[in-house]
Amino acid sequence: MATLKREKVKSTPFSDFIRYASTSEKQTFFEKVRDLAIDDQRQVIAQAEELKHKKIQ
Repeated sequence: MATLKREKVKSTPFSDFIRYASTSEKQTFFEKVRDLAIDDQRQVIAQAEELKHKKIQ
């Protein structure tokens, strides 16, 4: 079986964060991401409801 050499890639700020941040820092970060995603989803739902009501009238 041939072994493939893995190509080294440049580190990114995000990969460094994932690798080196403390658990509490990661938790805080992902809570913010979750909250932003929830807000975005609520906006999409609100826009859909507005369109739905405009279409009914």
